[in-house]
Amino acid sequence: MRVDNEKITHKADLVIGCDGSYSLVRQEMLKRCRLDFSQSYIPHGYVEISMPGRTLPSGATEPVMPFNYLHIWPRKEFMLIGLPNLDNSFTGTLFMPFKYFDALQTGDDALNFFQEMFPDFIKLFGSENLLSSFKDWKVAGLVSIRCSTYNYKDRCVLMGDAAHAMVPFYGQGMNCGLEDCLVFKQALDTHPHNLEAALDEYSRLRVTDAFAINDLAMYNYIEMRSKVNSKLFLLRRRVDSFLHWLMPNTWIPLYTTVSFTRIPYHLCVENKSWQDMVVNRLLLTGLLGGVAVTAGALWKWLGHRSPLSVNFSWKSL
Repeated sequence: MRVDNEKITHKADLVIGCDGSYSLVRQEMLKRCRLDFSQSYIPHGYVEISMPGRTLPSGATEPVMPFNYLHIWPRKEFMLIGLPNLDNSFTGTLFMPFKYFDALQTGDDALNFFQEMFPDFIKLFGSENLLSSFKDWKVAGLVSIRCSTYNYKDRCVLMGDAAHAMVPFYGQGMNCGLEDCLVFKQALDTHPHNLEAALDEYSRLRVTDAFAINDLAMYNYIEMRSKVNSKLFLLRRRVDSFLHWLMPNTWIPLYTTVSFTRIPYHLCVENKSWQDMVVNRLLLTGLLGGVAVTAGALWKWLGHRSPLSVNFSWKSL
């Protein structure tokens, strides 16, 4: 550690690296153990856009959109979202490939783009607000981090983004980091007198789940920006909701298991795969059953008809 160019050395029983996506603790671990590490950026960036509340004659503000919702403007390759704040404003975030951001060089470029792609945004929040936000645009990247282990012997352990930074589309980055603490405590309780065994146990449990939520976060971006416009996707969501209502302890939708339970992420994924198999078989059974019923009705109808007769004469040609 250096302070004002002076090297300062401290010794610690255990170093816990919670120093973010570009972790210096992780960099040191890479030099000391067989740690497989990957860092990948997706070709999309993001900017935040002001979505202020509406000012009333009294001076108070009110939200310009329904307040208790996440608002999404899906546009296949990109999307705009709005998240409510306590002051009745919304925080808008535009997620989009860098090639589109690069094309917006001026305020007029941004205004024309929004008028074409998000005209209702302009009606709700005004062009002046967009132009004011554009002056402060700083397009940021989205990075995903994967590590094959999170500890070095009994000396060092990684948690949070240092271990498993992910894209933000499942809203689980902080939750996953907090869950690291719970799993770490459980490992310490399981091995109260062996710190290295506890850290090994923590790594074993968390790596699999971190890979799973990394994949889910990326999948959810595709779902939010594109699939929500699909009628088949919306039908499947209704099927999941109905089955959850019918069997609340057996059929739990993926988002519910991820966001509102302590079910490990990798088991959430396995449960979703099982649900997909069940629904696909039900649809196939229904399709085949429908074909069989239709074929039987057609056969019965044809069986009661008289043979087709044609009066044909060469003289008519």
